[in-house]
Amino acid sequence: MFVDERIVTLFKRNAHHTLTYWSVFFSFGLCIAFLGPTILDLQCQTNSTLSQITWVFFAQQFCLLIGSSVGGVFKRTLFSALAALFVSALIISVIFAIIPACNNVLVLAIAMAVSGLAMGIIDTIANIQLVTIYQKDSAVFLQALHFFIGFGALVSPLIADPFLSETGCGNHTGNGTEIIHHFRNMLRNSPIAEHNITQSHSSHEGGEEESSVHYAFWIMALINLPVPIAVLFLMYREQLIPCCPSGTPRLLDKDELAMEHQQGAEGPDVEQREQEAGGHGSIFSCCQNDNLRGLPVSFFMIHILGGLVLFMTDGIVGAYAGFVYTYAVASPISLPHKTAGYLASIFWAAITAGRLLSIPLSYRFQPVRLLMFNLAGAIVTVLMLLIFYTSSIFLFVGTCLCGLFLSSIFPCMLAYTEDILDYQGCATSVLVTSAGMGEMVMQVLVGSIIQSKGSYSFLLCGMIVACIGFIVFIGLLLFHRMHRNYLTGTSKKSAMVEEPAAEQQNGSAMPEQKEDKEIS
Repeated sequence: MFVDERIVTLFKRNAHHTLTYWSVFFSFGLCIAFLGPTILDLQCQTNSTLSQITWVFFAQQFCLLIGSSVGGVFKRTLFSALAALFVSALIISVIFAIIPACNNVLVLAIAMAVSGLAMGIIDTIANIQLVTIYQKDSAVFLQALHFFIGFGALVSPLIADPFLSETGCGNHTGNGTEIIHHFRNMLRNSPIAEHNITQSHSSHEGGEEESSVHYAFWIMALINLPVPIAVLFLMYREQLIPCCPSGTPRLLDKDELAMEHQQGAEGPDVEQREQEAGGHGSIFSCCQNDNLRGLPVSFFMIHILGGLVLFMTDGIVGAYAGFVYTYAVASPISLPHKTAGYLASIFWAAITAGRLLSIPLSYRFQPVRLLMFNLAGAIVTVLMLLIFYTSSIFLFVGTCLCGLFLSSIFPCMLAYTEDILDYQGCATSVLVTSAGMGEMVMQVLVGSIIQSKGSYSFLLCGMIVACIGFIVFIGLLLFHRMHRNYLTGTSKKSAMVEEPAAEQQNGSAMPEQKEDKEIS
């Protein structure tokens, strides 16, 4: 078989949990991608300027970062984790439903901030729970988890597209209208849509078009509603809802029963060991843990370097998706606006396809090999884009390749670092937080550089950031070797300590045996 029977067995035993976490990540993707195509209608709805409406993006990304940082505190018990997922998924549906009523940009920014907080909690908890369930086999399931982000990010603009207005509200400048239409052209360039747009524009010319985008938000709220229901059903199945009768507990097989007894006998020790290593808590709980003082430097450097790699690579994803259109319409490529609008769609489609392709690849290859291949591939792709900077054809090819190489770096890095640390420490929380921070910072940094230095600096920034990420990854490999040597030395010392203790115990037992023989 293509997939090991053991992996299939693990999935069957945890199918309900796994499918629920995957569906929650679909909500994440659904919520992260709708702002781009609907931003013009939201600007008209709130009677705001372009500079004011951009704070909505910042509010969502900033609170997503906060949610990712504190999300680990809900991992303490299964009830708290599932309850947090239920509330977060339900909040996303509620936010979709109330967005049409947000007639002020400040109210809209607050709504987006709340949704960003829910998204950050979902991001951290879903990753932590899958790593906790599958541990050394988590790479395959993490790839599938992050595929659903891309899937949701593709579905959301497609739902909004038929309900978007074309003429705007007239309270913004011509340049602002042109920039907003750049967002719009990302996902609405089919011949049918173009025909409808032409008819709509001609019929409404000379007057203000009434927006019907509120229907899109209500549809997305309804589509997302089964997700919190699925989480609630999982809580009911696990008998975690206090108001519902407990029912008959499911039967345990011998292995699970023995494992339960073993965990019950060693419960305090296991919990103590988890606390000593920091667990999968939040960033703040990890930093405040006094028991981390005895750990080696390699333990902390693995967290730091792994986070820096994702800071760079996820920053490239955010910057490329945000500014590839600006680069394409500028000199020397100077693509038509409608043609350049396909680039962002191709990039997100490549990321989604890459995550789907990485599911079987992560089963066949170790995460460190996939990381090395993807980072090197991203550097080579950006280098080729720099060399053939006048070729519009290679820009499309390079965009597709760049999305494929960058798509699986996050789940591979998550599986790799957790495996190094033996699923102790705060790797998941650190990596999720670093990735969100990199995406937020790089968009601002690259955007300001492009504005001051020109469009060519877009690819140059991507090349520099990718090379820095690869160098940091090499440093991560070196500290992995140091940490492995530390663990080997620790195990040898513990074995040497145990041997004299066993000999001493045997020696003290021998006189007693002789005395018993003499008495007999």
